[in-house]
Amino acid sequence: MADEPLDASPAAATPDAPAVSAPAPVPASARAAAASPVLRPRRESFEHGLLPIPKLVIPEGTLTQTLGQLKGKLAASGSGRVGAAALAEALQIPAEQAALALGTLAAVLPGDDDPALAAGEADLRDVILFLYIQSYKRLVPRAHKDSPSVADVWPSTSAFDGYLSALSPIQLVRSNSRRFMPSQADEEAHQLSYLQKHMANILTLLADSVDGEGDESMVLTMETFEHLGFLLQFSEGTPLSQAAPFFANSDPDMPAAPVPATQIHDWILQNIASSLEYTAEKSTTKENSQQNVSDPDVTMADAGTNTRIHSSSSTGASVQNSPGYYRNTSFVEAISKTSVVKKGSDIKGHSMKVLNCHDSVIYILAPLKYATVYGCSDTTVVFGAVGKVIKVEHCERVQIIAASKRICIANCRECIFYLGVNQQPLIVGDNHKLQVAPFNTYYPQLGEHLAQVGVDPNINKWDQPFVLGVVDPHDSLSHPAGVSDVQAESATCLDPDLFTNFLSPCPWQPE
Repeated sequence: MADEPLDASPAAATPDAPAVSAPAPVPASARAAAASPVLRPRRESFEHGLLPIPKLVIPEGTLTQTLGQLKGKLAASGSGRVGAAALAEALQIPAEQAALALGTLAAVLPGDDDPALAAGEADLRDVILFLYIQSYKRLVPRAHKDSPSVADVWPSTSAFDGYLSALSPIQLVRSNSRRFMPSQADEEAHQLSYLQKHMANILTLLADSVDGEGDESMVLTMETFEHLGFLLQFSEGTPLSQAAPFFANSDPDMPAAPVPATQIHDWILQNIASSLEYTAEKSTTKENSQQNVSDPDVTMADAGTNTRIHSSSSTGASVQNSPGYYRNTSFVEAISKTSVVKKGSDIKGHSMKVLNCHDSVIYILAPLKYATVYGCSDTTVVFGAVGKVIKVEHCERVQIIAASKRICIANCRECIFYLGVNQQPLIVGDNHKLQVAPFNTYYPQLGEHLAQVGVDPNINKWDQPFVLGVVDPHDSLSHPAGVSDVQAESATCLDPDLFTNFLSPCPWQPE
């Protein structure tokens, strides 16, 4: 089955097909941005780094002051490192929640794992940034433009009272451009706007005080500046310090002089503004192009066989194909009654997202850092090796077979998880009838892939779920403000009599 990009360009007109108007020209500023790296948020920090622990979510009005005081307490040791015991005491939270926070931070930090993190400690600057973004609120999906007609085609039989049905494959086909749910670009723009608003406070918390007056009294060293890579990155993987004119080409033997925080603030805001403008113009160009394409009704038969499987770094001839719009995430999206096998050669980047799939079997037999399964039903998803974290959210009657360091399960129902996990499975949100069991599949490259991403096959905590609350303070969609929190429903162990091995596709063809 050939891969088909979600935003593939319409085919050229033929004698048997109606002509299609040419796409709108790309604006000059978008072409300029495409030729140079674009500043982007690190999606991993926002997608996998938020925890529904109330004491981690500090009210925005007192955020900077509270974190400033917390930084002073945690810096008292003089080591610049923070352990679980110190964090628990400073935040007045249980030690196991502090350990979870540091483990989550380790999972979303850029680069390879820091040896100190394996010992349960983190850099104070990373801890402050991690705690700051706990104030972030996720972008809420928009209402579908034709909800009544969609409901007529895809009845709302979900136990989530229509929430999952609003994300069904038939709707993705009918909506054409998926306007009813936030796109990747929408979410990134939302994250950039959040950082734009809060960057002055973030830099204040990271800056060192020196002798001087006014703006010259708060400075950042190059080492501290590089910690902003937890929140921001350039599209081509260029390190922040190499992209910034005040630190670029610094001699490692002669560290660059500290730079005033105000100068860094101005440079970051300028780049964020350029990125937001580029994203807005690209979105406008795309919408104008789509308006020239007819949007006929799709039958149920068409929807059942429609397959949208793509890597976001290979999306056809468009602005997204430029180096300035680099993506490191691959997708399997909106498939129904289909089997899909993805090996390493099929995947671009280090992250995989399986979105809104129904009644299918999906094999991701490749080493990854991050994986997401969202809005799926009656589907089996197999992950070979995930070195950072898997998140499974808003799914019904799915089976997840995964070997990973960590997994987070949120707002799922009647799902079974066959796990090989080095950390306790994290369960949050409104879950019902979840079951867990040991990892139950194999393929020839599994051991190699586990070693490649750092998953220890000798440690498996599949039967030790860590359960947090039902209410997610970062998400107002499922649980509006004012709803009291209770502990989420945990998972039960699968009856041993029901446990079976799951066979991955054979024969396996070498990469």
